[in-house]
Amino acid sequence: MTTDRIFVGGGGEGYGVAQSLLLGFGNRHGLIAGATGTGKTVTLQILAEGFSAAGVPVFLSDVKGDLSGLALPGKAEGKLHESFTKRAATIGLDLQYDSFPVTFWDIWGQQGHPVRTTVAEMGPLLLSRMLELSEPQEGVMNIAFRLADEQGLPLLDFKDLTAMLTFVAENAKDLSGTYGLVSPASVGAIQRRLLVLDNQGGAALFGEPALDLHDFMQVDDRGRGRINILAADRLMNSPRLYATFLLWLLSELFEELPEVGNPDKPRLVFFFDEAHLLFDGAPKALVDKVEQVARLIRSKGVGVYFITQNPADVPDAVLGQLGNRVQHALRAFTAKDQKDLRLAAQNYRPNPRFSTEDAIREVGTGEAVTSFLEAKGIPGMVERTLVRPPSSMLGPVDAGTRAALIAASPVAGKYDTAIDRDSAHEMLARRAEAAAAETARAEAEAARQKDQAQADRDYTRARRYDPTPRYEAPRSPAPKRTPSRQSDSVTEAFAKSVARQLGTRTGQAIVRGILGTLFKSR
Repeated sequence: MTTDRIFVGGGGEGYGVAQSLLLGFGNRHGLIAGATGTGKTVTLQILAEGFSAAGVPVFLSDVKGDLSGLALPGKAEGKLHESFTKRAATIGLDLQYDSFPVTFWDIWGQQGHPVRTTVAEMGPLLLSRMLELSEPQEGVMNIAFRLADEQGLPLLDFKDLTAMLTFVAENAKDLSGTYGLVSPASVGAIQRRLLVLDNQGGAALFGEPALDLHDFMQVDDRGRGRINILAADRLMNSPRLYATFLLWLLSELFEELPEVGNPDKPRLVFFFDEAHLLFDGAPKALVDKVEQVARLIRSKGVGVYFITQNPADVPDAVLGQLGNRVQHALRAFTAKDQKDLRLAAQNYRPNPRFSTEDAIREVGTGEAVTSFLEAKGIPGMVERTLVRPPSSMLGPVDAGTRAALIAASPVAGKYDTAIDRDSAHEMLARRAEAAAAETARAEAEAARQKDQAQADRDYTRARRYDPTPRYEAPRSPAPKRTPSRQSDSVTEAFAKSVARQLGTRTGQAIVRGILGTLFKSR
């Protein structure tokens, strides 16, 4: 039965005091932290189950490949079942195994439905972050997007972006007069980064049909929120691609969803695993924008939960926005570890019964130090908590089961086939062909005029030695033409054409949001 809270586990003396996350504060964000092997994945799993049971859709990334078990009920047999039954009895839980509605997603379309966005929707800021560009290189990327916007050149897929950058490089001199210095070296550096991204398979992210966020926010026929699982095991081989994709997804939710104030439960909960990848090496400007999104997106009814090994991985400005916290054990082997442990303990409201620092060091696997927001949003007193066992299966489903679930998904077939619309790549190619044809016509006319001039000279010389009058048919005068350099190349002709258009907006005006993603009016 759906209630106003998610039971997380038992705390207090003998673990008899229920520790729960109030659904009304589920959009106040959260943190799941702890060393490897301390139980973070199970905590993520039981929270996803709880939100789903309450009718809240969930998005999470499956970094290790073992969260697909949410689609199947747990097994009432074996040693694991005995352990779970004993733990459930300790915390007063009537453990019932159950499966949950799951939709699988995969950028490459191998372990789930393909996930795509367009280059224009990703925007220059996040693309620059993904490619680890320097400030001058990011400036060139912004010029490419600005020029595409003004010239009505849709940037949809990977080849559109590469074609646009090639055009910018070939016309750097003409563009510099309007947009500031465009260094061919900077363009070349971006192109090399794009080549690396392409080699890693990142080009598959860009294209159409682009993801419809409403497909993430569905419920099943029992009113349970669908759990959207992104296959991230291969994606983790490109950490910057992984982090930037999730950040884009978060920014899209922020830009697209309407304000809902303080709902009784979240509209969507977003779990950001391996959250340190988002902040490692991030410039302060980007961290500030992430903090702004985290602060404002809760009014859109979205809860964001960061999963990482150490709370210190999350900047203080963002950490301060995370109201619901589950801290598994931290190991303190070095002086820095001990300092981080002390700082982690200071993030909790003290409990007079025990030392928070000692508790974080001592809790075992399946235990955690927890603090959830209470009435009026007040941080709850820290408790040592025995985390409840999950209702769904621990571990991954087999390939056959995954394939059957994908085939039965409510979005089956919607994203399977990529669409290649007429866009920047094709438009620039047509412009180049038109410029080439114009150049060919000009060269043919120049050759005709040259031949005519030679014929006139030959005729004059012939009359000098043969004064006999002869009849000549009147010749049509050659069309007047402004002399031009016959050495103009296709690129130069194209550049002249574009230079004449730089001051004219032919494309639709573009508005971008906080993180530079494309803002689409609702």
